[in-house]
Amino acid sequence: MSSEVRLKKLRGSGGYVMAKVTDEQQTKGNLGGPDLFLAPIGRLDAADISKHFCNTCEKEFEGAPNIEFENPNETVADNLVLAERGQYKCSCGSTIAEYREFKKQDETGEIGAAKPETPTQQETATQEIQQETAKVETATQPETATQPGPAVGIGAIEGRDVIDENANKIGIAKRVGIDSTQSMVLVIVKNDETEGSIPWESIRKVGGVILLGGSHTESGKCSECGFANKPGSKFCEECGSNIQ
Repeated sequence: MSSEVRLKKLRGSGGYVMAKVTDEQQTKGNLGGPDLFLAPIGRLDAADISKHFCNTCEKEFEGAPNIEFENPNETVADNLVLAERGQYKCSCGSTIAEYREFKKQDETGEIGAAKPETPTQQETATQEIQQETAKVETATQPETATQPGPAVGIGAIEGRDVIDENANKIGIAKRVGIDSTQSMVLVIVKNDETEGSIPWESIRKVGGVILLGGSHTESGKCSECGFANKPGSKFCEECGSNIQ
């Protein structure tokens, strides 16, 4: 792959930056559409950023925004560490983009169970998930909707990072929903800030983060976009590709 550096617009939830990026960084920032995004790329060198735009100020500024970050090195699951989290911030205080970088402690190993929470938090999360599951199973006339489906709120998991089996953050949990087949799904906000849904049975563990993976996801995983479809699916529910 070429190591040529190009000037590109990288979008965030609160604006964008114009920055010089390598081909590898472009690949990370490309989530399948025409735009490139800051969140999957992570922290850039401020010297590589020539301009930034703030949605709050509705104005473009010369140079880089403030880049604030920390390195918690927090274990969120077996063989998975939150190495860095940070924000690109305008001088007005508004956030242009956020990012989190996860690393495997053993690159050849698999990700294990999520780090246990405190007993109170874990008990609350488990009880709420069980209650919502029971509602779905006993509903006589659940609402019909196309994915991601209507909201069924679970405050205990809202805002948690959703991590795939390759230690990549694919989005943030938003709510629980019901898809058009009346199956329970987890609705997430993906890295490109669009909504998507994941079959509930594709979730391996709910802890400090939500981990995906396991034998039930491999048979339905799309080789084109990585979406975890229901076992036995012939076409990807996210991009329409043939997965058989």
